[in-house]
Amino acid sequence: MSRLGRATWDFQSTPVYVEGYGTVAGQLEGKGPLGADFDLVLENDRIDDDTWEHSEQRMFAKAVQLAMTTANVTAEQIDVLVGADLNAQLTAFYLGTRAFARPSLGVYSACASICESLAVAGLLVHTGHVDRAVAGTSSHTSTAERQFRYPTEYGAQKPPTAQRTVTGSGAVVLGTSVHPIQVTHATVGTVVDYGIASPWEMGAAMAPAACDTILQHLSDTGRSVKDYDLIATGDLGHVGLKLLKELLAEKGVPQPELRTFVDCGAMIYDPNQPEVFSGGSGGACCSIVTFSHLFRKLLNGECRRILVSATGALLSTVSVQQKDSIPSVSHAIAFERKDVQ
Repeated sequence: MSRLGRATWDFQSTPVYVEGYGTVAGQLEGKGPLGADFDLVLENDRIDDDTWEHSEQRMFAKAVQLAMTTANVTAEQIDVLVGADLNAQLTAFYLGTRAFARPSLGVYSACASICESLAVAGLLVHTGHVDRAVAGTSSHTSTAERQFRYPTEYGAQKPPTAQRTVTGSGAVVLGTSVHPIQVTHATVGTVVDYGIASPWEMGAAMAPAACDTILQHLSDTGRSVKDYDLIATGDLGHVGLKLLKELLAEKGVPQPELRTFVDCGAMIYDPNQPEVFSGGSGGACCSIVTFSHLFRKLLNGECRRILVSATGALLSTVSVQQKDSIPSVSHAIAFERKDVQ
């Protein structure tokens, strides 16, 4: 591995490929504009289970199984699982994948966890410490609300700037066998805090972190916005994406280049769907949009290079009750389409 600049890992000397991927989407997510792209859409978000948390564990396991199936590998051929969710002690990841009986590394960067998972898994494959790794995340609107705000059953009213936690799970298998999608770079983000204190204002809290990481990636790699067909943030929603573009414009990014920027949370729902507010967020938001919609753009040749910068708001019930502000972090992963003979 070579490090570029302050924070970017270059995996190109020993290429890391996406060998397989799988996505599971909730009922509302399946009714959105990207519904046809997901591998599995739930008929109900409880999956007829006894608790929301158990349902999320089943989603995680299903996403990993789908990824292994498309990669044509078994659990015994996976050297490590790297993953995250939004539940305390990462129970969706650890309990959901325990049946695979593989070495496991839980990570956490809130809604930015998928890019952290990809960075760690990619590094392990690139350096030869493992031959094949799974990276994945999950979230569930009813488990996340219980963790970070108010249980869904309370019926708490949300402002228009709030975001809906995506119900779903996404996973990929990374390895060194040549496949059309290559993971070329990972940029590790810095914690950024602009003093936002409201747990309903996730887009405003996370936009500065996305701006910082994207600019750091471009600086480290010597690339420009024009080197990417798309730059996708993970979880900013409509409000956060607008703020990100304003911040980038202030940093000198030309207005025409801002059209390259999209957000997974802004794409996953139709604004006319009920209770989606400013769009989606959550540990699964970036993963299921990236491993379905964005990967399809790479596979069909519409895009050759995409930068995905997932964003996470680093709050907890304790920090909110103690009146702390909400720092955020964003990690970025570069994907490139490779022609395979």
